[in-house]
Amino acid sequence: MTGANPFDAFEAKMRSAGLPPIAIETFRHYYERLRGGESGALTEEDIDPLETLPDVEELAGYEARGASVLGKAVVIKLNGGLGTSMGMTNAKSLLGVRGGMTFLDLTVRQVLHLRRRYDCELPLLLMNSFRTRDDSYAALAPYPDLDVGLPLDFLQHKVPKVRADDLTPIEWPANPDHEWCPPGHGDIYTALLTSGMLEELLSRDLEYAFVSNSDNLGAVLDLRILGWQAEENIPFLMEATDRTEADRKGGHLARLRSGGLVLREVAQCPPDEIDRFQDVTRHRYFNTNTLWVNLRTLAGVLEERGHVLALPMIRNQKPVDPADESTPAVFQLETAMGAAISVFAGARAIRVPRERFVPVKTTNDLLALWSDVYVVTEDFRVVPAPSRAVGDLVIDLDPRYYRRIDQLRERFPKGPPSLASCRRLRVRGDIVFGGEVIVRGDVAIEHSGPGPRVVPDGEVFD
Repeated sequence: MTGANPFDAFEAKMRSAGLPPIAIETFRHYYERLRGGESGALTEEDIDPLETLPDVEELAGYEARGASVLGKAVVIKLNGGLGTSMGMTNAKSLLGVRGGMTFLDLTVRQVLHLRRRYDCELPLLLMNSFRTRDDSYAALAPYPDLDVGLPLDFLQHKVPKVRADDLTPIEWPANPDHEWCPPGHGDIYTALLTSGMLEELLSRDLEYAFVSNSDNLGAVLDLRILGWQAEENIPFLMEATDRTEADRKGGHLARLRSGGLVLREVAQCPPDEIDRFQDVTRHRYFNTNTLWVNLRTLAGVLEERGHVLALPMIRNQKPVDPADESTPAVFQLETAMGAAISVFAGARAIRVPRERFVPVKTTNDLLALWSDVYVVTEDFRVVPAPSRAVGDLVIDLDPRYYRRIDQLRERFPKGPPSLASCRRLRVRGDIVFGGEVIVRGDVAIEHSGPGPRVVPDGEVFD
């Protein structure tokens, strides 16, 4: 149609899918930025490396203050992921990790422990996707004490994928689900608003939101940080940790030359600057995706901005069918929730120890979590074992045989090996491990013959 607004087709598609007007206007904002030629890139000319951050270990004096405002806090877990990279088809948080407990079990028990200890009504909320909601609700059924009169979740939105060639909505009749994508976890602010959850939390005088990924078992509410946020009236606070070689592709913190802090993701880095992006001595601080948000300030900023936060845009180019590189290229327009650090005046970041960042992105991470490298404390925190004395552990399992959860279980049928004294474990080939295997130091185990190699019970690799 001559003179038609290019966004009209997107708006019609989103309305027919039942998306709320604010979500549509938010997507319109990013689409117009895309049409204007914006790639979302942040160059080294735009930023300066961040030299130092305040350290959580310096906040011991704020613990009592944190305890005094715990009744104004809420725990929010991002729970929309399916763990498809590990072969899962349900919520990743339902994966068994320790002693028959899932990520979600441990999170619930952490919250219930804090409630009992401090005699407060600390709500737990999940930001679910349509694909994780039902399974997660079923998993929460054994915990009736969680109910404090609030819904247990709110839903993340979805947005249309954009054809890379002509910037129109992609049509994919073979699988219409492929026409949509999540808008990144930066959608949490819009979803809190459109679901009515933000208004409900504020009506209950809940002011401080502790937000983290459901697969990060190190992210437990810390009263020192809560007390510091309350005492210093910090509107937005990001937990960051020292970058290691394992974090080279992860988002890092920097300081904008125009003022304020900024989060830069790898998708925002120009190709010719990737080496500097990945230089962990230049950009020292890694975003753990654990945040502390003042909800009253959030409501005010949303109101001031017409309900569109206008976070830095991430433009991801992918095939419309993620499993088929030959399918048409699309843009997925996303935002990161940590990017709000550049939106809130007075936003801060704090350096935390590595033990507050224990994510599970691959089966390599999961094997470490299953093993004696970690222990579960009485308050259901997952922390490095006291016997762990050799620093960071690197596990590199052959993706041909260990990438999926079912493959990992098949090859460790009697449980994980002892890795408490292991620095590096590299496995190549189809190898099935017996029970009570011990791995120490820097070990490579290889097998190239026909059929699997079976490691006997009690074998020691040193």
